[in-house]
Amino acid sequence: MAKVKDVVHHIRSKNAGPFWVTFDLFFDGESSFEKYATSPKLGPDTFARLYGADPAHVKHYPVRTLHMVKISYARTSPQGGEVERDMHCGQQYVRLLDVELD
Repeated sequence: MAKVKDVVHHIRSKNAGPFWVTFDLFFDGESSFEKYATSPKLGPDTFARLYGADPAHVKHYPVRTLHMVKISYARTSPQGGEVERDMHCGQQYVRLLDVELD
């Protein structure tokens, strides 16, 4: 069973302003992009389970020419809050690495 870390050559997460988090998944080629970019396993339910995101506020933007997908969700609390542990969200992608796509 393929995992995210098996089919992307680069993945990053970052804040997209004080109210959103975004992920960029660069697939290792056209075939991986075609097979997995729109996988339900990269959908709102996964982001709700892993990050507590409201599924209604998960946005999915495939970029075919770059073989990548951008996935964004609204933060559950604004950036820089009292209990913030990763203010720039640079480490949030780690939870996605072992998501099984098949």
